[in-house]
Amino acid sequence: MESPAPGHYQFSVPSEVAGERLDRWLSEQIEHFSRSRCKELTKAGQVLVNGELRKPNYTLKESDAVELTIPEPEELDLTPEDIPLDIVYEDADLIVVNKVAGQVVHPAVGNYSGTLVNALLFHCNDLQDIGGKLRPGIVHRIDKDTSGLLVVAKNEPCLKALQAQFKERTVQKEYIALLQGIPFPAFGSIETQIGRSRNDRKKMSVDVDNGKHAITHYETADKFKAQSLVKVKIETGRTHQIRVHMAHIGHPLLGDAVYGRPSRDACPIKAKRHMLHAASLTLEHPSSGESLTFTADLPQDMADLISALKKEPSES
Repeated sequence: MESPAPGHYQFSVPSEVAGERLDRWLSEQIEHFSRSRCKELTKAGQVLVNGELRKPNYTLKESDAVELTIPEPEELDLTPEDIPLDIVYEDADLIVVNKVAGQVVHPAVGNYSGTLVNALLFHCNDLQDIGGKLRPGIVHRIDKDTSGLLVVAKNEPCLKALQAQFKERTVQKEYIALLQGIPFPAFGSIETQIGRSRNDRKKMSVDVDNGKHAITHYETADKFKAQSLVKVKIETGRTHQIRVHMAHIGHPLLGDAVYGRPSRDACPIKAKRHMLHAASLTLEHPSSGESLTFTADLPQDMADLISALKKEPSES
């Protein structure tokens, strides 16, 4: 799968697409051109409409003249680092890794080294500048202290195809979580809006008015004295979704210092991070169309905690 060639492209907007967003429509005009890449180039001044700069959400009008410049790939302003990777699967289009807890996925303020991206740039010496200069190949993310599976695209066409699967909710993800208390009922679904907390902008909260739709399904797999192990599947991928939803029903993740009550964990072993692991990932390979399922065993800290909890007598 080849990425769009650098160069200058010109388009005229037909009447039937008038009213559509600029970024959405433009991403469909060039094969293997992702919407995120279109947004990035629009914000960088590489897209003109009737000779003027416009925002990615500009509403197209009939006969608008759209010009797009795809520049030569920039040299990434990141340092490849020889950081060990737990590679679950890799081919010419994508790589699936089992991320360790404590590792940030991509560089951001305060974390410009030691990230998964730094490690990937060292491992994949041909990783292209796709999906954003600081996020090459990143399709989705998990929190710094969440462990488990992530798929990373190695070229623009793969990135676009995988992003479409996540948007259409055809990707299946299953997590394992350790909770404070035991949920009742033992299984169920949580459906709310999730948005930024009005009291703390670094936190997310269940927000009925201004949040984004979020759906989480859980099933209790094991019960301990005052804790439980649950399997979680999410239909949407909102920031901190599982952590927020579990806290919302009164059973925050063990070790969650942001949404939980660590002082009430009452664990035989102190959880040093929130106990959440992305254990399973199923997707369609963008090139072959084959359905692929990947799994990752529980990390040692979660396995040790579960073992310790099992030694305590259960309430039931």
